[in-house]
Amino acid sequence: MAETLRDIALYHSECLVEKSQKGDNHAFGKLVGLWFKRIYNVALKYFGDHDLAMEVTQRTFISVYNHLDSIKDVKSFKYWLYKVAINQCHEEERRQKRKTWFSIFQSDDAKRMEETNFQPEKEFQRKETEEIMGSILKTLPEEQKVVIIMKEYEGMKFREIAETLGISENTAKSRLYYGLKSLRKTIENSGLNLEYK
Repeated sequence: MAETLRDIALYHSECLVEKSQKGDNHAFGKLVGLWFKRIYNVALKYFGDHDLAMEVTQRTFISVYNHLDSIKDVKSFKYWLYKVAINQCHEEERRQKRKTWFSIFQSDDAKRMEETNFQPEKEFQRKETEEIMGSILKTLPEEQKVVIIMKEYEGMKFREIAETLGISENTAKSRLYYGLKSLRKTIENSGLNLEYK
């Protein structure tokens, strides 16, 4: 069922891309609505900073809007979109003279506070773990970090990662393997009892 829903979403995106290319701004607005959260999550995991993630997400969709006509095959939109987002992350990283990592996960503190089962101690531990994991992920080589974000957090298939980054599936698998291995080793050496995924 999930695969069916994904196929429906992709087909809907393709239709919206075609309409957007014909100058339908309403269709482009819907396209942004469909993909905004996913692109924001990629940027948030990359930087660990809400403001930077929002900035990169906005720049991504501005770039998408300006270059929408360059898409010849609408079926490649998903890969092209992720590629634009990753490129925007790289550009933003170059703009930053120093980066601060707070979390690699999206969090909604206000919502958590409203939950009846909210437990301050567990919430503190969760945020502390996220900050530590963010710092550890930051130490990885760029190519490994990007693959881990796409595979472990976005749930992309190796074929999709390979097409997005312009690498082979074996290269994507290798980068994931060595990236996770490095994460595991760093966590073990730190003496912390953390999940690396």
